[in-house]
Amino acid sequence: MTLLIQRLIDGVQSGVLYGSIALALVLVYRATGLLNFATGEIAMFCTFIIWELAGGGLGFPIVVAIIGGMIFGFVFGAGLERFVIRPFEKADHLRQSMVTMGLFLGINALAGWLFTLDVQRLESPFPAGRWHLGGVSISYHKLGSIVLLILVAAGLRLLFARTRIGLAMTGAAMNPTSAQLLGVNPSRMLAFGWGLSAALGALVGAMVAPDLFLSTNMMQTLLLYGMAAAVLGGMDSYVGALVGGVALGVIQALAGGYISFIGTQLQLAVAFAAIIIVLLVKPEGLFGKRQVERV
Repeated sequence: MTLLIQRLIDGVQSGVLYGSIALALVLVYRATGLLNFATGEIAMFCTFIIWELAGGGLGFPIVVAIIGGMIFGFVFGAGLERFVIRPFEKADHLRQSMVTMGLFLGINALAGWLFTLDVQRLESPFPAGRWHLGGVSISYHKLGSIVLLILVAAGLRLLFARTRIGLAMTGAAMNPTSAQLLGVNPSRMLAFGWGLSAALGALVGAMVAPDLFLSTNMMQTLLLYGMAAAVLGGMDSYVGALVGGVALGVIQALAGGYISFIGTQLQLAVAFAAIIIVLLVKPEGLFGKRQVERV
């Protein structure tokens, strides 16, 4: 029983990270209808900015560095939308997706050139040590990451449901023409969505790097899981992104722990198999809305 609880906790911790990346994907998708393949690389680049602020010679406290990295991420993401994505706003989604693939490659190469290709370490904003309860334990970093990212997800939910700017973003995504007639600037809302997505990516990167490593390839596998979580929960649902991520993390942890031939190598395959089963039953995802077109 203790081992089961430990694996569930580990699965939830991984799942919250997957869900947070999925949330960054959904932020852009709901604003533009575009799947941003560069989400992970933008998060990685912002994490290197945090590393430079904290340990690269500037010596800021890690919390201040994370806030600075998130501010940079917001400006960086909004700038990418303004100068890279917006010139293609009239193009079809296939061409726009290819632009984000180009961003993926370009940002990865730029990070290696500006910073380093070597593996680095990033300090955790949470205390060292572990919290023990019976035979179950969890590091303070993992526990803090879970609580922090869940609070951020709840805050984003309130932002889009209860604030004027959140409602304006939703309206601009659903019907740009009507939103413009009501005084909303759709282009500004799109830039805001990209900026918010990049700022969230910076925070996720700061939570991932202390547990693993900081390198130019650190977010690529996480992006695959994030995409899977977004599809599982529903590409148009903020709640679904987080729930899909947690479900994916728990499936991964239990499959790797209790099915001997799977181990760590086939965990991704098991997760995607679960997604395929769900999508066969509910193609729009667990929390997604069915699209109805009137003829």
